[in-house]
Amino acid sequence: MSQKVSYASSGVDINRQDEALKRIKPLVKATKTPGVRSDIGLFGGLFDARFSEAKPILVSSMDGVGTKMKVARRAGIWDTVGQDLVNHCINDILVQGARPLFFLDYIAAQRLEPEIIEQIVKGMATASQAAGSALIGGELAEMPGVYAEGEVDVAGTIVGVVDEADLLPCLEAMGEGDVLIGLPSSGLHTNGYSLARAVCFEVEKLDVNDTLPGTSQTVAQALLAIHRSYLAPVMPLVKAHKLVAMAHITGGGLTDNLPRVLPKHLDAEIDAASWEIPALFRFLMDKGGLGIEDARQALNLGVGMVLVAKADLAGDVLAHLHADGEAAWELGRLVKGAGVVSYR
Repeated sequence: MSQKVSYASSGVDINRQDEALKRIKPLVKATKTPGVRSDIGLFGGLFDARFSEAKPILVSSMDGVGTKMKVARRAGIWDTVGQDLVNHCINDILVQGARPLFFLDYIAAQRLEPEIIEQIVKGMATASQAAGSALIGGELAEMPGVYAEGEVDVAGTIVGVVDEADLLPCLEAMGEGDVLIGLPSSGLHTNGYSLARAVCFEVEKLDVNDTLPGTSQTVAQALLAIHRSYLAPVMPLVKAHKLVAMAHITGGGLTDNLPRVLPKHLDAEIDAASWEIPALFRFLMDKGGLGIEDARQALNLGVGMVLVAKADLAGDVLAHLHADGEAAWELGRLVKGAGVVSYR
């Protein structure tokens, strides 16, 4: 006689998904903006396509937070990774001049834990509300056999809009002498966590509640620092046409991300002495035996966003950022070259 197999006995419990949905519905509802034309539960999210932009161009991006999720599990802190995900995606479309409209998330796990899902979505809702964006839909997937026990993964897609007149980068407007302006990161953001986990938990045998050497933070506080959004201080500069390009410094660091917005005849020359590499990054480099060239390609090293402005507008850009409380600084210049990054 064959053994009876149910969905629950095979490892998927619909009741857990229903409980998670019950918990997150009010969080999602709180992000509703005037453009939203649907409620959670439909097969597709609806958004009004009547934009205020004269010539609207949709800009979309998709990302995840990588193995930062494993730090969240170790620390038992889950709301920060939801904010990380939304803010990362906001920054990715911001560099093209776009404001966010709505966000879609994907949460998958070996076993859905409603209280954890609630905290992750709470973080997404917090970041979405701060940006004036709507959390319009998503997917919860319980997949035993695909994910290892205890594992949770998140990914998200953002859709924004930019007026064609504000679209960045303006490659034809960029030239020698343009100023690179750095904006500080809040930490690792969402990249470099395989290295950070290996150094902290395997090499140095630290606990998440231990103080990270060289800092006043615990390991959990340092590694789970929220990937910040640059939307509020930077969007006014976009609308005022004060910038010719921007680069979000994610995986690949300055070395790989700046060339994505450079014309082929210009290099980004970075003044390596213009800022001090934060203690977290110095610790990871030292204990991980990571040379400066490798570190520049693997980590943001304290630079989360780079703005490019014409030399005669750079002062205005810095003044605006400083008035907004930003610790911005002149990071370097554009020089004749071949579309790569150099350091001096």
